Amino acid sequence: MTGGFFPPTRASVVDALRSGDAAERERALETLVAAYWRPVYRHVRRKWGKGHEEAADLTQDFFAELLSRHLLARFDPGKARLRTYLRLCVDGLAANAAKAASRQKRGGGAAPLSLDFEGAREELERAAPAADETPERAFEREWVRSVLALALERLPSALEGRGKGIAFALFELCELGAEAEVPSYAELAARFGVSVSDVTNGLSLARRELRRIVLDLLRELTGSEEELRLEARAVLGIDAP
Repeated sequence: MTGGFFPPTRASVVDALRSGDAAERERALETLVAAYWRPVYRHVRRKWGKGHEEAADLTQDFFAELLSRHLLARFDPGKARLRTYLRLCVDGLAANAAKAASRQKRGGGAAPLSLDFEGAREELERAAPAADETPERAFEREWVRSVLALALERLPSALEGRGKGIAFALFELCELGAEAEVPSYAELAARFGVSVSDVTNGLSLARRELRRIVLDLLRELTGSEEELRLEARAVLGIDAP
């Protein structure tokens, strides 16, 4: 099966960051940062025992070095997944933190990224890690969470762009816990002035659209078709075709 979920072409961030088009490079960097900054920050804190401020600095430094040292040019999709390669790059940076700290300015003078480190610190300090969870597994779990969160951010505009804004409102109520108690389909139909079948169809559309957005993100965040299949299984539970 070669189906529509896994088309043969896609623009990965690995390729886009090498593009001669500045807008394409910026878009790729935004996607990469959105998917990885929280996993990087938490990994540096939990595996390397860094405090909040140093972990935030090292996270900023990581993305600056990713570009300045062309780290993605060394990525070989035949040897590792992109997220594994990036985690190893983070480990290398953290291992040399003392040397990095001695520089006059982190990231070679690059403008700092606008990231919600305070929010990430609150989340991290509220949630104690499982006793048997390795730093590597925690990084993977946080990466999956970040991909899904990014997809959910994009879902409302994607549905509204198709004239299906009500589908997200239904999805928010039924799937995202927008209310303490999930309303029945009949209650939702009455609330929105639609039929029960419209509620069913709207929720089905929102779920399909979310899966499409996740797969589009994974097409960008992987370096090969095989890696795409593996990551789709990790995030969505879709078996490789």
